[in-house]
Amino acid sequence: MDKLKAGVIGATGYAGFELVRLLLAHPEVELKSVSSVSYKGEWISDIYPQLTGICDLVLTDDEAVTSDCDIIFASLPAGHSEPMAKKCFESGKLFIDMGADFRLKDEKDYTEWYGGHYSETELHEAAVYSIPELHRRLLKNIKDTKDVKSTKGIENIKESEESESFSHKKGLIIANPGCYVTSICLGLYPAIAAGAVDTESIIADSKSGATGAGRGLALNTHFTECNEAFSPYKTACHRHTPEIEQVLNEISGKSFKLTFVPHLLPANRGIESTIYASFKEGFDFLKVREIYEKAYGEEKFVKILPDGMTANIKNIKYSNFCHISLHEDKRTGRLIIVSVLDNMVKGAAGQAVQNMNIACGFEEDTALCMIPPAF
Repeated sequence: MDKLKAGVIGATGYAGFELVRLLLAHPEVELKSVSSVSYKGEWISDIYPQLTGICDLVLTDDEAVTSDCDIIFASLPAGHSEPMAKKCFESGKLFIDMGADFRLKDEKDYTEWYGGHYSETELHEAAVYSIPELHRRLLKNIKDTKDVKSTKGIENIKESEESESFSHKKGLIIANPGCYVTSICLGLYPAIAAGAVDTESIIADSKSGATGAGRGLALNTHFTECNEAFSPYKTACHRHTPEIEQVLNEISGKSFKLTFVPHLLPANRGIESTIYASFKEGFDFLKVREIYEKAYGEEKFVKILPDGMTANIKNIKYSNFCHISLHEDKRTGRLIIVSVLDNMVKGAAGQAVQNMNIACGFEEDTALCMIPPAF
């Protein structure tokens, strides 16, 4: 069987390079084409010398990627993916959007938080949003996406007997989630789904490495500004807030809001989310731990750490793993969840490859089995 041809639009950004790195190790796909507006016509190995003698593709334009490839990853700022997604969808191709254009179901939310509008409403209705551990059934059931999307609560989604992998007969758009969103929602999912915590009490305090800001120049990510510094940013107004609430509302089947405060961490990689929530009556720490172990017991990439251990970004670096540790504040009756992941892998490129694997019928962990280094 011939390999599927994959391409990366925006390949010279940090997330774009991570996609290139992972796809080059994938046995079922061939990295066929890469594009860049800033470096068109140059070899990608000149931009990233790590690729010398490994990948010497010439950076082309976006049109060439969409034309040459079966699977297209778009690593672009908000507002740039819709036209390319339409072309790929109509051509029966798989389009995986790393940006925000297809993440929010309600256009009003997108307009409020990103300042844009949807030109192709039907395209957004057809797109599948996927944190794999929570939404993989949607990708496995692409024949009946509309019916699945109408089901309330992730736990109630039934896997169809007619499930099939992505094929060229029908295009597919996958909205790859935000990095903060993945960390927080994986951390909260078992507790929310079980009704174990008060949804009015949730606070998510998150920290991200500087790569989360992208490769472009910005004052707050200059070495002298972020080194030996630590502070929140976009306090209570970060764009990932409506996406977090959208997923948690979907899990719980009801509407609620949380307090989310991100911080810039003086490190290259990693996201750490410390999440606080009050136990509901009938639930205690031991019962909640059992719920988490059952929810993620068979998951390849989400690991619940033993009691007494605390999740640390050092232990998931370069990998597609999410580590979660659970803690109890007995004085206040609150559950404390610590969720960590690599913002460039499980928070971006790795998750995109994981979504591709599911949609294409590959083993879900293909090209994603790297064990994090010890230092």
